[in-house]
Amino acid sequence: MTESRVALITGSSSGIGASIARRLAAEGIRVVVNSAHSERAGKALAAELPDAVYVQGDVSDAEDARRIVRTAVEAFGRLDILVNNAGTTRFIPLDDLEGADADAWRAIFDVNVIGAWQMTTAAVPHLRESGAGSIVNISSVSATRALGSSIPYAVSKAALNHMTRLLASQLGPDVRVNAVAPGLIDTPWYDGAEAVWESSREWITDNTPLRRVGTGDDVAGAALYLVNAAYTTGDVLTVDGGRHVV
Repeated sequence: MTESRVALITGSSSGIGASIARRLAAEGIRVVVNSAHSERAGKALAAELPDAVYVQGDVSDAEDARRIVRTAVEAFGRLDILVNNAGTTRFIPLDDLEGADADAWRAIFDVNVIGAWQMTTAAVPHLRESGAGSIVNISSVSATRALGSSIPYAVSKAALNHMTRLLASQLGPDVRVNAVAPGLIDTPWYDGAEAVWESSREWITDNTPLRRVGTGDDVAGAALYLVNAAYTTGDVLTVDGGRHVV
């Protein structure tokens, strides 16, 4: 019997990451759940899944990133899939240039860009060894459009998109690298920014072909497709209910 694949999903104790963990586990993939802070929720999710472990660690810390990957390989003996889902933002109006200070830029890039890079470089030797490694980066439609929770956040996701393409060009044929770019998704991401969430929900519902905001399951379905899409690399798959076409 062929040993089932192993997926490491960063920032997966809740929201989109948890949805991806559940979807991959439902496909028989063994899962490593990760979070920087929500240890209780992460352990609970791992216990809920059929064959999963939890590892705490902050992807923006280089040693933590290496330890997360090392723990995943020690637990299951291999690593086939890396989902760089861990992310952060600050809700700063796009016209508030002073509000988007250097501290905001550093905090966001440390997780969204450098964190993804550190996880990738730590994971690549194991993904190569698997023979059919796959990396899926969770980006955002704000990477290509003049919108988002803040300018630093949008720029960080644009950087992640380009990182995806550059890595795809260098890691083939052993490792494929793709990204999912969600639109507005109903997750705990907006906790503490309810006014922003409600106005965004109303606008998206009125102005998007599918007439609803997205769910974590919508993004998880796209991630699963890219995990299994053996002839796809360097792609950024938009999941925004069709907003990009109107």
